[in-house]
Parts: sequence; C-alpha cells; structure tokens
Amino acid sequence: MKYKFLLTLLASSAVLLAGCGHEQKSSTSAKPAQKLTLMQTSDLLSLDTSEHADLPTWNTLENSMEGLYKANSQHEPAPAMATKVVKPTNHGLTYTFNLRKDAKWSNGEAVSAKDFVASWRRSVSPKSKSGYNYIFSGVKNADDITAGKKPVSSLGVSALDDHTLRVQLEHPMPYFDKMMVMPAFFPENRTALRKFKTKYGTKSKYVYYNGAFKVTKWDGSNDSWVLKPNKYYYAKKKVHLTSLKYLVVKDANTAHELFERNKLDDATITGVTAKELQGDKNIVHERKAGNYYLRVNLRGGQPLTNQKMRQAISLVLDRKALTKNVLADGSLPAYTYTAKDLANDPTSNKDFATETTPKDKYNVAKAKKLWQAGLKESHLSKTVNLELLGDDQTITKNVAQFLQDSLEKHLPKVKVEIRNIPEKAVSSETSNGKFSLGQTLWLADYSDPISFMDILSSSNPQNKGKYHNQKFDKLYHAASLASEPKVYWSKLRQMQQQLNQTMPVIPLYQMVESHLVNPKLKGVLRHPVGEDDYTRAYLQ
Repeated sequence: MKYKFLLTLLASSAVLLAGCGHEQKSSTSAKPAQKLTLMQTSDLLSLDTSEHADLPTWNTLENSMEGLYKANSQHEPAPAMATKVVKPTNHGLTYTFNLRKDAKWSNGEAVSAKDFVASWRRSVSPKSKSGYNYIFSGVKNADDITAGKKPVSSLGVSALDDHTLRVQLEHPMPYFDKMMVMPAFFPENRTALRKFKTKYGTKSKYVYYNGAFKVTKWDGSNDSWVLKPNKYYYAKKKVHLTSLKYLVVKDANTAHELFERNKLDDATITGVTAKELQGDKNIVHERKAGNYYLRVNLRGGQPLTNQKMRQAISLVLDRKALTKNVLADGSLPAYTYTAKDLANDPTSNKDFATETTPKDKYNVAKAKKLWQAGLKESHLSKTVNLELLGDDQTITKNVAQFLQDSLEKHLPKVKVEIRNIPEKAVSSETSNGKFSLGQTLWLADYSDPISFMDILSSSNPQNKGKYHNQKFDKLYHAASLASEPKVYWSKLRQMQQQLNQTMPVIPLYQMVESHLVNPKLKGVLRHPVGEDDYTRAYLQ
C-alpha cells in the first residue's frame, strides 16, 4: 500500500479537542460511553477506494466497511460478507462466494453481490485514479480492461443472484484469499454510486457503509472525523464503542502531549520523543511488514539513471545509525526492498527478506569508487544536484536531513536539496517526475513477496520511478504463472536479487511503530500486514 503517511501540525488548540474514552462518564443508558480517539499521520483525502488509496483512507474504511473476508486474530482470512472461506474449483480458477443474508448497508439496504461487481468494475477501469487497478491482475480480463482493450463488463466477476458472487481467474493465485481482506476489494453501494455520482467518497455523507461503523463529520478537508455505530451491522452486538474519533497529528511531540492530556487513546510517536519514552509503561511496539525506502527517478535525463551511482548511495547510508539515533522508535534497518516478517519461503523455511539480503550493507570506501565510476560513465564533471522529495511530517524531515548529511559528506560532487511538502502535493510531484529521490513507504497488501514485486513491474501504475527492466519483468511474469512452489519462490528470489543489483529503490528501514496506548483499551487486532481493526475494541 501504499503508502502514504503525512500531516499538518496540529495547532496548540488541538489539545482542547473532545476527550477520549478513558475520561468519559456514564451516559444516560445503562452502559458507560465507549468513546475512543485515534490519530492519523496524514490527511484523509477520499473515502472512495476506486479513486484513492492511502493509509488514512484504508485505515478509516477498515473500520467502516467489510469485504468478503476480514483478518482474524491469527492474521488469517475469516468470513465477513462471505459466509465461509471458500475453496476454488475448476483447477483453482473459479471462486463462488455465498454472501450472508443479514448484511446491510448503513442506509438499510441489503448487501448484494452486485455491489461487489459494481465496485470491482469501477476499480479495474482504466479511468480509476487510485493506482490500484493492477491489484486485480489475475482476475479474468483485468489486465486487458485496465489497458483499455476490453470493456469493464468483461471482468471475471458476476452476480449469480443477490447473494452469490462468482470470480473467475486467468490462472491459479495461491494468495487470492489473503487479498480478499484488502479495502481495494470492498463492495460499493450501487444506490450511493447512482445518487452521488462524482461526489461519491468526497465527503462522509456521500458514502454508505456496510461495516461496524459509518463515517461522519468529514467534509472533505477537515482534520478530524468520527465513526459512529452502524445500526444495520449484522454483528452490532459485538461492537462496544459508541464513538471512534480520528485526529490528524503529524508531530510526535503533539501526539505525546495529547496522550498525556487524555485526548488520544493511541498515539504514534517517533524520533526523540519515541527515544525518550521507550521505557514508558504504556508503550506498545507494532511491527509491520512494510519498508520505507527511496524511490529513484529513472526517467531519461535524470541524474541517477546510472546503476553504480545508485549503488553508491545505498552503501553510504548507515542504517543502524538512522534507526538508532534518528528514528529511535524500534524501527529496524532494511537492506532489501521486501520487508522482513512478511513471509517465509516454504522451500527453504527462511524469512524471504533475510535469505535475499545482500552481503554489502554499509561500505563508504566501495561507495566512493562506485560513485566516481558512475560519474565517469555518465560523463558528469560538475556537481550532481539531487532533489529529495518527502512529505511534511516531522520524522520525514529528520530522515531527510540524515540522508542529506550522509550523501554530501561521503560522496564527492553531490548537492542534495530537501523538499518537504504536503502529501497531496508529493503525490502530484511524484507522478509528474519532479524529483530525484523520493521518500516513501510500501506496506504489504497481503502476506506474499509478490505484493512488493508487482509494483516495480514496467506496467504497474505504482511504478512512479519508471523502473523498466526486461529481466525483472520476465521473472515477474514467470512467477505470476508458476504453479509449482519451487518455481514460484525461485523466481521471487531472483527478482529480489535483481533489485539488489539494479537499485531502482534504496531500502532505508522497516516500519516498527511505537504507540502510547491507553491501558484500558482492549480488543484491538493489530496486523503486521494490512490495517488495524478496532471494530471489536472496548475500554475496560
């Protein structure tokens, strides 16, 4: 996912915002109010998964929408809109889902198989702006539809009746079940799509929700929004919270202050703040299968099209110093594009990222030689000016300063200009190729290395650095069609090794979040892959 984090500093008045659950008194009902306040580190830009995909959107929809499956406490797919986890037929090419008949939208309508068909068709369309239409690759005709070669009506998804959904694949996808928990595959209410048209998802009132909560009080630009229980939710008796509020908080100090003043029940902290609070009794470390990395702009005429120069940049970065002294939140050095803790290679019984880690990790002397060789090959005799693009979070700025210092200190003839701007602007600048290096994150969508690999294939819309490598593309295609596990994992290893060599992305650190958590907060499902689930949370 992508992902992806960014936000505006809250003004000092933010601390006066409505309080959270652990300071609430009993309501007039028999049960005390269960009001929870969480934070997001960047603005909510949309609630339409066909048009937008980032962490605030998906975190919000994780708790207000449901797909065919949800991830359970063991992080495995479990029934949600579907009545059970189904086994494919037709040699792994056909999935037939029976939908629960008691599932309803927040407007009272029954959830229909046709809502899934409508959503998937919108999302796979070449007109979709989410950048996630590629995720449907493997579903019959999806690639041709995205390429504009076939109509969306030819997509291999159909409603046999109101409560029976059939999906047809072009080839077996052993990770298909894991994908079905993703917000990209959530249904969309057809009445809402017809009624709101282009307004769909632009405000909380322009969406109907089929999950435990419905989103309220978001006008499309404000930095807070509130989730209220969906009275039509099929499992509403299992929902304990009476309110789930999100605040946009970019700065770790602000997050800490809000937590101390009982204005946040779960505060994400980084940098110096995290370092000072590692011994706090309320600290919780959440290890995610996601890596922060530098996206390299490989468009023609850019300064880092030379492979040796990219390798040099990677080798001058002391990632241990970065994670220990700058991040100080439990984050781990990353040396491969694929994150650790994502998946074990069943053919070797080893963590995939661990087994593909390169031998050279930090070697300034070698880096200088590679840099000089790259300059010569590129016929560069003057200063190489690099623009480092990132969002305006405090931690992003701190990491950017570390990167600037490392490159300018160790590599001759290089000047790094830092640009930290709001996330929406970062997305636009990146898409338009206005950067040399871009700070970004990829958080795995599902527990398989191909969730990382596919976004670097030449045709993927998320490949915003424009990496085009014929060998990598061939390996990716072969892996996608492989039916034998040994062949599949062999191709994956070769892909990671190719990335280690060509360096279209430069890994920085693995995402390990430090949270200050209200000790009364229970029932949260924290997933290493995907979004955290608060639908069954409660304050003890």
